[in-house]
Amino acid sequence: MSVTASIPSDFWNDQLVAHDRQYLFLVLLGFVGSFGFIRLSTRLMRSPRVPWWPGSVVSEGGVHVHHLVFGIVTMMLAGSLSFGGFATSPWYEILAVLFGIGAGLTIDEFALWVYLDDVYWAKKGRSSVDAAVIGASILGLVLLGVRPFDAADGSVAAVIGSVVSIALSLAIVGICFMKGRNAHGAVGFFILPVAIYGACRLGKPASPWARRFYGECQPEKQAASAERFAPERRTERFKEWARDKIGGVTEAEFEAEHPAE
Repeated sequence: MSVTASIPSDFWNDQLVAHDRQYLFLVLLGFVGSFGFIRLSTRLMRSPRVPWWPGSVVSEGGVHVHHLVFGIVTMMLAGSLSFGGFATSPWYEILAVLFGIGAGLTIDEFALWVYLDDVYWAKKGRSSVDAAVIGASILGLVLLGVRPFDAADGSVAAVIGSVVSIALSLAIVGICFMKGRNAHGAVGFFILPVAIYGACRLGKPASPWARRFYGECQPEKQAASAERFAPERRTERFKEWARDKIGGVTEAEFEAEHPAE
């Protein structure tokens, strides 16, 4: 059975193949599908309602093998095989889906990359959910044909203009990341007004920007930032609610809801 058999032919041919984006679509499909499945699986693992659900993979020595490992191996295999003469249908479509699946499994433990610690169910682990949402958004923007930069026409003036434009864009995007506004930076890389908006707004209180330019230098800005991103604010509560819905509650919150009998 073809990988694309369930996709409407008009959409596949007219919207994807015609613009040479069919493989990116399959990567996105595998990415979202694997991230959604593994998040559902990990939540079911700790749920007392489904004790029959398989648990984590543990080696003979008692080492927990994170699904990050399976994701990396899957991406390596899919990427290597795609360069090894399998770039023909239907193998290339299958490899694109497998690469997306590996990416989804890997990005689900993004927090492990950053903290080098198993913080999956801790507050720090919420960065994995944020990374997955940002990653899917970037793939979606590329799939829609959004390009951050256009190639110059070859003239000296055009090349210089392009270099200056790219440098300014990257600087603005960098300010977003320094301010802790990662979503604005990632999306703004493709849609510059989003990055400009994020760069002009207050940085988060624990961000590198706040540590460098707020604090003792501008205590009023530090106080305004702390107030703006206070956990009790409606927008921050909504973000936490969304993270809970996507990724599950933290270990401390789960234990409070399910006290040991």
